[in-house]
Amino acid sequence: MGSGHALQRAAASSLEHLSERRPMTVKPRFVVAMSGGVDSSAAAWILAREGLDLVGLFMRNGVHVSEHESSKKSCCSVSDARDARMVAAHLGIPFQAVDLKDEFGGIIRYFLKEYARGRTPNPCAVCNRDLKFGRLLKFARELGAEGVATGHYAQLEVLDGRVHVRRGIDGTKDQSYQLFCVAEDDLARVRLPLGGMQKSAVRALAREVGLRTSEKKDSQEICFVPSNDYRNLLKEHGTELHPGDLVDTSGAVLGTHAGTELFTIGQRRGHGIAAGEPLYVVAIETDAGRVVLGSRADCGVRSARLEEVNWIGVDAPTSGERRVLVQHRYRSQPVPAVVTASGTEALVVFDEPEISVTPGQGAAFYEDDRLIGGGWIDATVRAAAPSAL
Repeated sequence: MGSGHALQRAAASSLEHLSERRPMTVKPRFVVAMSGGVDSSAAAWILAREGLDLVGLFMRNGVHVSEHESSKKSCCSVSDARDARMVAAHLGIPFQAVDLKDEFGGIIRYFLKEYARGRTPNPCAVCNRDLKFGRLLKFARELGAEGVATGHYAQLEVLDGRVHVRRGIDGTKDQSYQLFCVAEDDLARVRLPLGGMQKSAVRALAREVGLRTSEKKDSQEICFVPSNDYRNLLKEHGTELHPGDLVDTSGAVLGTHAGTELFTIGQRRGHGIAAGEPLYVVAIETDAGRVVLGSRADCGVRSARLEEVNWIGVDAPTSGERRVLVQHRYRSQPVPAVVTASGTEALVVFDEPEISVTPGQGAAFYEDDRLIGGGWIDATVRAAAPSAL
C-alpha cells in the first residue's frame, strides 16, 4: 500500500479545528467509521448517547459504484457517503469523507495476486487489519482520540489488563472471525457497541430514533467488486489467466478450463463437468494450469500450515499443543483441532477431515465463544494424501 503521508497531512489539516475547539472538560473521543449503513449509524448513535466525543469518518475506496449497484451493496457509493453525512448531522457530530483510494488499491492488488497464485483471498480481514483498525487508528491519534468505533458484530472486554474478543450475540451476524489478524494492542483501542445486540434490535433502534438508514439493505460481498463477481475485476485489471485441463484425482483429463484463477477450493458448480456424483475443486495447480476435481471425500483436509499467526488475549505458546476450535472461513462452523505453534507459524491438525480448507483464507482459533487468534492458511494436506506438511 502507498505511504499515505500526503493523505495524513490533508486529513490532519481538514480536522485541525476539531482539536482546537475541544473543551477543557474532555469527554472520551473516538473516531467512528460510518459506511452509510444501518449498523455503523446505530453504533454512532449509541456512542453519542453515551456521551462520547465522536468524529464520523467515511472511507472512500475510489471504486465507482452505480446507484443500482449501491442499492444491492449499501456501501462506498456517493449515496452511501450522503447517508453517512446526514446521519452524522442528525447526531450533531463532525464528519469527514476520507480518500483511501491508494490504500484500497493495495488491497485490490493483494486480492488479484492471491487468485493468480491459486489461492482464495480474504480482503475483509485485511481491510480490518490495515484500514479500519490500522489507518483509522492513525487518524484517531492525529485527532487526539482514544480509538476507533465500528458497527462490527463482535464483543470486546478487558480482563486483567488485556483485551478479549467474543462472538457477537447474534450468531447469524457474528463478525469476530474477521478480527483474527488484528493486533491485540489495536483492538484495545476499539469500541464495538453492537456486539451484544441482535440485528433485529439494531434495526428497531435505528427506526425508533429516526435514523434514515434504518431500512437500508445490508452490504453484500466485497465493497470493491460492485458486480459481486470477482471475475469481472480480474478482467478489468487485465489479470493473466492460466488455462489448462480439468483432471480427476488420478490425473485423467475430464475437460478444459479458461483459467485457474476462476476457481476456488471446495467449489462445486461452474466447472462444466457432469458426473454420476457431485464434483468439487480439490486442488488448483496454477503453474501447470490444472484444476483437480474430486468427490466431497477427496476434499477432506487433515492438516493445514499457517503463517503470520496472531494471538489475542493470550500469550503466544512457546511449545506444545493447544486444543482449540478452528473456523477456516467466514461462514464455516468451528471444528475441533490441535494447534502446534512455533513463532509466527503453526500447524493445525483437525480431529476429522475438513472440507474447503483453502490457502489464502484465515484460520481463527476459538475457545468456546472466545477468539484467541489465528493465522493465514498457507498450505494443506488432504486426508487421502500420503505425505505430511
